[in-house]
Amino acid sequence: MAEGIILDVTPGDATLDVEFLQRLGHPVLVCHGPHERQLCPILKDRCEMVEQAHGVIFQLDLDRPMHRAILKRYQNVLAEDVPIRAVIRPGQEERYAELLSGVQVWTSEPTLGELDGFAAEVEAADTFR
Repeated sequence: MAEGIILDVTPGDATLDVEFLQRLGHPVLVCHGPHERQLCPILKDRCEMVEQAHGVIFQLDLDRPMHRAILKRYQNVLAEDVPIRAVIRPGQEERYAELLSGVQVWTSEPTLGELDGFAAEVEAADTFR
């Protein structure tokens, strides 16, 4: 049985180690964020990928206002027990402290150990949901 779906929100063609997460039993959905000059669907209404997510790893640039709005919307629409991780650059943790409240952060590309820990948190949340 597959465990909870992890949503990898990452810019461009980059992704996390999707194969590693899949070997742990987690299907991974990848979203590369909105295209230039387009509004992200979740800011207009809803997003099917977010609705399916049991955990989110958010890697969009928080220095962009739309990306901050997307992360805030995730926090508003996802259940409190759905873990969200944000991969941020140094200094963003202080600059966006209020937005990142309740979101755990990684200040560098997550290691396999960190991904494994996140997958375990998603599984634990699913178990107690």
